[in-house]
Amino acid sequence: MTAARTLGRAVGAAALAGTAALAWGGLVERSLFALREVTVPVLPSGQSPLRVLHLSDLHLMPGQRRKIDWVRDLASLRPDMVVDTGDNWSHLDAMPGLLRALEPHLAVPGAFVLGSNDYVAPVPRNPARYLLRDSRRPRTDHQDLPWRELVARFTAAGWVDLENRRGVVEVDGRRVALVGTSDAHLDLDRYPAAGGPDDARTSGAVDLLVGVTHAPYRRVLDALHADGVDLAIAGHTHGGQICVPGLGALVTNCDLDTGRVKGLHGWPGPRPDRTGGSGSSWLHVSAGLGTSPYAPVRFACRPEATLLTLVPVGTAGPDRA
Repeated sequence: MTAARTLGRAVGAAALAGTAALAWGGLVERSLFALREVTVPVLPSGQSPLRVLHLSDLHLMPGQRRKIDWVRDLASLRPDMVVDTGDNWSHLDAMPGLLRALEPHLAVPGAFVLGSNDYVAPVPRNPARYLLRDSRRPRTDHQDLPWRELVARFTAAGWVDLENRRGVVEVDGRRVALVGTSDAHLDLDRYPAAGGPDDARTSGAVDLLVGVTHAPYRRVLDALHADGVDLAIAGHTHGGQICVPGLGALVTNCDLDTGRVKGLHGWPGPRPDRTGGSGSSWLHVSAGLGTSPYAPVRFACRPEATLLTLVPVGTAGPDRA
């Protein structure tokens, strides 16, 4: 067999494998929704566990009934609190389906921030741009989404709006202070000052301080850590969306390192001990539940929601999935 023929067969096999991988990622894996469960030691000593459901990056489109039903069914977990880190939809007509998906969760204490695709619908783009460290570009052809109505629906249900704001949630006998930013991917983040009248810590003791943001840019994570958050919660990265088995994510779509593209980690550094006392804040990044409608593929990165079980410091180490 000549070298040219050998090379041709190798190229053909690689192309076939790539086609099969794309078919799997586009037709199967992007709908293989997974629940990840993580334990985080952040509560004061003696407190009972607090269960927080983290939802992110649904990117809901009309007709995605399986995703809607799966998200609704998460209510059977009976979380104490829900945190939504944005990019809920990707189409002007997705509001009815989104409200159906979130209906049982809106009855639970919760908090939210918005992502870029809560404000505007995605537009067709070269998928290769996702391989850039910063895939943003000027938007002149976007379609505005009714984000103000979405915010009104969430706040009317009692969820706390954390768009460059602070807030507090009374949940299961605990006082959880919250601080959040708008989407750093759009440079909308304006970190709210500490110590002001809206800082729950100035008006009495709190059991926990949680930071919430959509895109985990380093400047936001640094500000959250400097503010003393016990736990930072973010989305946006899609876990890399298309990953290499054995290697992991190639990109994060922000300036976060790929080693922390999803899951539970420490910020600014790793948490080498599993008792919660290393001097870093805990950071949880969700790989999210959806994709852009113009890049509807996931590979080696299943769509996910996470149940975070918060426990007292020193009682258990975190799960790393």
